[in-house]
Amino acid sequence: MEKPRLLLVEDDRALADLLIWHFDREGYDVARTADGEEALLLAEERVPDLVILDWMIEGVSGIEVCRRLRRKGSTAAVPIIMLTARGEEADRIRGLDTGADDYVTKPFSPRELMARVGAVLRRIRPAIAGEKLVYGDIELDSTAHRVRRAGKNVQLGPTEYRLLHHLMENPGRVFSRDRLLDAVWGHDPEIDARTVDVHVRRLRKALNGSDLPDVIRTVRSAGYSLDAET
Repeated sequence: MEKPRLLLVEDDRALADLLIWHFDREGYDVARTADGEEALLLAEERVPDLVILDWMIEGVSGIEVCRRLRRKGSTAAVPIIMLTARGEEADRIRGLDTGADDYVTKPFSPRELMARVGAVLRRIRPAIAGEKLVYGDIELDSTAHRVRRAGKNVQLGPTEYRLLHHLMENPGRVFSRDRLLDAVWGHDPEIDARTVDVHVRRLRKALNGSDLPDVIRTVRSAGYSLDAET
């Protein structure tokens, strides 16, 4: 299968080199530029499968690059993940309103960005992204319906599997119990928020065994997230 093509638009050379190393290792074909005008040319010459776009770059700004990509017929449907140090809500909304599919605030871990890229590709172009989710030492194979951690099979019930799948598609994001109910159980009036706690405990027990670190973070009064940095 052809490698997924990424266009990385980032003027921090050290960060760009680090990201390229990680994406190369995972089988992506990465083109990189630090310049907004060149990014538009590269996207036109060889349409990428996804654009990773820094907001603050040389020449044309990232937000303007995003706007122009959305206006061109050849790149209008290309998914875009914006990278920026601008963490204010108004900036995030502006980036998403301009046409970005996701928004990652600096500083971030390459592992989180790779998971976000995989999630966007699966959502928009599932044939490109494949059927495997990876977070840290956890692998979820959607085709085989199999989960492994640290190389060992993990036995999960169907609800715990769906819960893990949702968390692995959105690593680092905190989901309230109500959001998890909607995503995993659907709109079932007979299911209440306490059900989430029960299945999170079961998932933790299955994933962690007796000696592995807990990767599910409980955020008091907020909910749960998949976070290896706990």
